[in-house]
Amino acid sequence: MDELAATMTGFARTLRAAGVAADHERTQSLLKALDHLDVTDPGEVYWAGRLTLCAGPDDLPRYDRCFAAYFGGRKAALQRTATTSVTRHLAERRDDGESGGDDDGTTAPATASRIEVLRHRDVARLTDAERAEVHRMMALLKGGRARRRSRRFESAHRGALDQRRTIRDALRKGEVARLRHRRHTTRPRTVVLFVDVSGSMAPYAETLLRFAHALVRSEPRATRVYSVGTRLTPITAELRHRDPGTALNEVSKVVPDWSGGTRLGEELKEYLARFSARGAIVVIASDGWERGDPELLGTQMARLARQAYQVIWVNPHKGYEDYQPLTGGMRAALPYLDDLVAGHSLAAFEQLSERLAHA
Repeated sequence: MDELAATMTGFARTLRAAGVAADHERTQSLLKALDHLDVTDPGEVYWAGRLTLCAGPDDLPRYDRCFAAYFGGRKAALQRTATTSVTRHLAERRDDGESGGDDDGTTAPATASRIEVLRHRDVARLTDAERAEVHRMMALLKGGRARRRSRRFESAHRGALDQRRTIRDALRKGEVARLRHRRHTTRPRTVVLFVDVSGSMAPYAETLLRFAHALVRSEPRATRVYSVGTRLTPITAELRHRDPGTALNEVSKVVPDWSGGTRLGEELKEYLARFSARGAIVVIASDGWERGDPELLGTQMARLARQAYQVIWVNPHKGYEDYQPLTGGMRAALPYLDDLVAGHSLAAFEQLSERLAHA
């Protein structure tokens, strides 16, 4: 039963990343329901999750996609089978006699337990098939964003007195019939993401760009992405394409310095001369192997920290217990960081996404 609880908790976490309201209370309701059901029947598991974890009609398409990706099955294939565990393939290819000719030939890519393992695996050590599975899960990430108060106002039932509207109404009606109120509107906090595409970051560059794609697709007006290496290249427009593969192909056409060195200090200086990070969450994804002057990097990081709301450094090597920030770039940047986080696995990116949603 502990294995079942861990599996379904992981499934609920995947749903939350995709925007489904599968909170702790709903997850507990699912586990209670499964106590009275046959967990070897994928159909019963599917409907138990759908009835307990979804909050409304908008959640249903996301639920179906997540169920298919997490358990390796399809909604249409949820028939009673002789599986021995819910973590087995839920949609195996049937023979013609069982399927009645309706089978589309789709095979299950992975079991739930295997996907849970892949969530924590270093993407640099995955096979091509495993990496493709992780990238499919990455596309389900819901890049939510914390909100900040803007300078604009909107009408409200309570709040500060809106003198202009109150006086305008009084002049039109001849008397003060009603007091008008207003409040500040909110908007998503901007995220500025720098993705290191140098040679030392080559094993992680594609996964980082797919994470950037999820952020851009979620909040296109509040996300700015740049590739960094030997040149600073804006790639936000290319990442706005709906399909991740097409978006990355477009990025590959505009980035001129794949697998080169890293001169992050010079590129941050260029960015700060042309743009502003005021009030934004700045995320720098790099291993810190700076080929430029570390002192220049430290100076620019200090300037950046004064402007930004938060500065977060994502280092793939931070996911290892024995990691120490000993490179020149990391030592120069460390005093100006709000946090140094891992960036080597799907689970690490899920945690980063959650952090950006509540910063």
